[in-house]
Amino acid sequence: MKRRSIYAFIALFLVIPLGFFTKFYKGREADWVNNSLCGVFYEIFWCLVLFLIFRKLKPVTIALIVFFTTSLIEFTQLWKPVFLEVLRSNFFVRTVIGNSFAWTDFIYYIIGSFIGLGVIMLIGRIAQE
Repeated sequence: MKRRSIYAFIALFLVIPLGFFTKFYKGREADWVNNSLCGVFYEIFWCLVLFLIFRKLKPVTIALIVFFTTSLIEFTQLWKPVFLEVLRSNFFVRTVIGNSFAWTDFIYYIIGSFIGLGVIMLIGRIAQE
């Protein structure tokens, strides 16, 4: 396994628990953490996954693909057909595709994509040393 993959997996092992923590957090500002901050970790997660799968894509391309794809998914939350509502009743599916549209989520998608971009650029740089 190449060094960049090892570092990407390490980053995923840090990001995944943090992302789930934001969904289960019950303290101060829990609503914001559960429904908005989690979007940052969602973007970072997908940047790392694409970085692992598509080795030849440039980090900027990965971040843009993640941002635009998750933005499209956000818009699908305005669509409420029965089959999607059934899928959204499952925690893991709801975590991936969401269940309620919010314009403010795009702010967190932008932030998460920029952080994801920084993380995968850092991994690429460290792996080359």
